[in-house]
Amino acid sequence: MSNLQDARFMALALSLGRRGLGRVWPNPSVGCVIVKDGVIVGRARTADGGRPHAETIALAQAGAAAKGATVYVTLEPCAHHGKTPPCADALSNAGVARVVVAMGDPHPRVSGRGLAMLRAAGITVDCGVLEDQARRDQAGFLMTQAEARPFVTLKLAGTLDGRIATASGESQWITGPAARRCVHMMRASHDAVMVGAGTARADDPSLTVRGLGITKQPVRVVVSRNMKMAQTAKLAQTADQVPLWLCHGPDADVAGLTGQGAVSVPCALDGPQVDLRDVLANLTARGITRVFCEGGGMMAASLLHADLVDELVVFSAGMVIGAEGTPALAALGVARLDAAPRFVLDSVHSVGPDICHRWRRNF
Repeated sequence: MSNLQDARFMALALSLGRRGLGRVWPNPSVGCVIVKDGVIVGRARTADGGRPHAETIALAQAGAAAKGATVYVTLEPCAHHGKTPPCADALSNAGVARVVVAMGDPHPRVSGRGLAMLRAAGITVDCGVLEDQARRDQAGFLMTQAEARPFVTLKLAGTLDGRIATASGESQWITGPAARRCVHMMRASHDAVMVGAGTARADDPSLTVRGLGITKQPVRVVVSRNMKMAQTAKLAQTADQVPLWLCHGPDADVAGLTGQGAVSVPCALDGPQVDLRDVLANLTARGITRVFCEGGGMMAASLLHADLVDELVVFSAGMVIGAEGTPALAALGVARLDAAPRFVLDSVHSVGPDICHRWRRNF
């Protein structure tokens, strides 16, 4: 096939993979498209919960038509026996003629072995088609492999002058319904939504995805040294229905909350506060690959100060409050501009009457 056709079918595979973001952890969300004589005979993404893999589902759809076909897959097929046989073996056994891969899998149990197995079986393998997009889509999985922590998206929403509430504490609503719906979509594409206990107390949020027909909810994560959260809070009251993980210091008393269904995740301390690096490491150890942080200002500043923010999403409303309002960020301790966290602009677009701008880490 031509390079243009390869890009077309890989783009479809990538779009399928993106549909699984937030739904397949601890596995990466992979897309697969099988093409025979220019016709798509199978297509799939990794199933919710991480099994079955995309290749397995797509091969089942294709059936006998997979023989002699070209397979487009967004991540190198697995090469190890886990809960299921290797996808590289499944592709070989199906008799496919060619496998086009967007990017290799850095996991030590794969890392080139899947491609080698395919080539050893006489299958033509091409790697690197739309790799840049694949790496963006797999940012969470890649971060767990490179740094043993999840990919972190920090969301901020405020006025043009960076305020999130008036002096009296009024904050609902600065941004409009379209922006809030967009936030729910972002929650749905992450494995976990994270806040500090201060935000949990002040806002009493549920942190669920609503209004989108989503059934698989992200894990709600609350971070606090002492975990002073009421058992009557919405998060606690729904802990037996939607996962709630409490990342706390070693001396916190969370027995009442765990009795309601919350999960205790003891974390190390960094001075007087919970060590956020240890929090993220604990989340990764439990399978989380993508975290959506919704504040508040203290946690946002702490993440930025620790250089743990990979993507910054800012919603700006067309209003100003002034210096007496509550700032979006707590103190960062920046004395020189060259010490300030910097990000690279990724995109800007209107969301109803508001503006959403995305920024990526300046690697």
